[in-house]
This record gives sequence, structure tokens and C-alpha cells, in this order.
Amino acid sequence: MLSLAYPWVLVIALLPLLIQWRRPARRQVDAPVLPTGHWLSGLPGVSRQGSATPWWRKLLLALLWLLLVLALARPQYVGEQVQMPLTGRDLMLVVDISPSMDERDMVIQGRSINRLQAVKHVLNDFISRRKGDRLGLILFGTEPYVQAPLTFDLETVRALMRESGLGMAGRATAIGDAIGLSVKRLRERPQEQRVAVLLTDGANTAGEISPDKATEIAAAAGVRLYTIGIGADTMVQRGLLGSRRVNPSRDLDEGLLTRMAQATGGEYFRARSLPELEMIYESINQLEAIELEGKLYRPVTELFVWPAGLAAGLWLFVALASLAARRRQSRAEPAEGAQHG
Repeated sequence: MLSLAYPWVLVIALLPLLIQWRRPARRQVDAPVLPTGHWLSGLPGVSRQGSATPWWRKLLLALLWLLLVLALARPQYVGEQVQMPLTGRDLMLVVDISPSMDERDMVIQGRSINRLQAVKHVLNDFISRRKGDRLGLILFGTEPYVQAPLTFDLETVRALMRESGLGMAGRATAIGDAIGLSVKRLRERPQEQRVAVLLTDGANTAGEISPDKATEIAAAAGVRLYTIGIGADTMVQRGLLGSRRVNPSRDLDEGLLTRMAQATGGEYFRARSLPELEMIYESINQLEAIELEGKLYRPVTELFVWPAGLAAGLWLFVALASLAARRRQSRAEPAEGAQHG
């Protein structure tokens, strides 16, 4: 639906007519009229034939004025009503990208992939289903980094997660610092529902804040922690002397992750395979369901740039036409003077 934000502005379109009506009438003076370019046309009291503004220029100037007035009235296209969420979660994803996440103990469609690839695969769907939540992304290794601040722009969060690489944040695992940074970012928001989802495959091996201290800070700030330990329990490792079974998750500190979740009212999950990881994020979706309250609004597309652009184009055309006319006149005057000289 087309509308004007300031329809009352259209009244000033009559301003030129009002000025013309209020202007005092010109006194009529008899004077000889000579063609433009005549050798006597420059004398005082002699008017030039054809000095009046052409009708087409007057028409273009009037159209230019109307377009400017229309642009000032701010035309808009108002779309259909759209429902936006009013309430949701402030949810921070905290993902371990230390080199240990390169362990290829996850399987997708019969093909072995590393842990980070599995996380990217699952989070791609999880993020897209959190419409109504503000999502943020923290990647950590030796140091934690805010890759995406809390935002409703889920597509950007998905893209940044896809582009993350192993070892970008260092080779160690600073779980405490990562949780501390997530709490700091969540605490800046006025939202009551604050959630952090921590995913790691190891134990805390670096950082200035211990995980237990970070958990206390999270609990005091009302941040609920969901912790996920990723990695298979057994895998076959082939070597020169044959194959042997090993535990690729021997460094995973499940006791720590369980304490962190319980102390903040969250839950600990164990992901030994890709299907289990998918089920975990599905469980978090259900535990932290998005509460949507209807807020209707109409998207507005501003259209004032079109009449403003047309007015600028008309002004440029009139200016160039006037310049061309003056140049033709200046070339014609010397020629006429030479003929009468």
C-alpha cells in the first residue's frame, strides 16, 4: 500500500503560484524589439526578441518542483503485517576449536569426519531453528574470542561457525575463560533468560579463571549452562604392528562438565556420535523452548529516492539545455554583428 509520511507537505506545491499572484504587475515600457544577435540589440532601451523562457523549460521546472515536494512528503510502500517475537533467549554458543577437535571419531553417511566438522553440521540446523533468540558465538582454545556478539542475525552466526578453523584460538583448552567471557556478554543484556551452551572434548588446561570459579560467576549472573562432552569412547587405531582399540576421549573431564551444568540449573550431555550430538541439540531446543508473543508491524520501504532522483536528473537536463542555448547565442551574436558592420 502506497502512502505519504508527511502528506501536509504537498501544500507547498502551490507556493510558486502564490508568489506569482502576490508579485506586483510589471510596468509596461514601449521599446523597440530587435531579433537576438542584432548589432543594435545591446543598446539601452532595446529589448531582445526571443528572450522569454521557452514553454518546455517552464514545464520542466514546474515538474522538477513537484517532484521535490513529493520527495519531501516521503512516499512509502507499507507491506503486509508481520509478526515479530518479543521474548526469547539470549543464547551463547561456546565451542572448543583446539587441535584435539581434529580427532576423526565421528561418522556421517559412512564417512569419517573430525569432531569440529560434526559440530558444524549439527549447529547449522540448530542455529536456523532459534528464530526469536539472540545468538552469539564464542570460539576458544588457549584464549576465548567473541566471533559473533548476541544478535538476531542467525545467518551471520551460521556463516561464522562454518568458517571457524582448528587451532585458530591456540592449542590449549581454556574452559574457565570461555565461560567467563560468555557470562560477561550475556550479563550486558537485560533479558532474564540467559543460556550458554558449552561444547568441548577435553579438560581445562589453560586460562586465568578456573572453570569452578567461572561457574560461580555464571550462577550469580543467572546464566544457565548446558555442557556437552564430545568424542567417541572407543575407536580402532591402525599402526605398523596391527590394530588396537583406544579411547579417544580419555582427556574429557566429565565430572567438571557435570558440576558446571548442575550448579547453574542446566544439564550435561555426552555426545559419542553424530546422531547423539543431533539428539542433544534437539533436547536443548525442547528444554529452552522459544516463547513467542505476537508483535505486529508493517515493513516500510522508503520511496522518496525516486522522485528526488528524477528531480536531480531534470535539473541537470535543464542546466545543460540552458548552457547549450547560451553558447549558441554567443556564437550567433558575433556573426550577426559582422554582417551589419
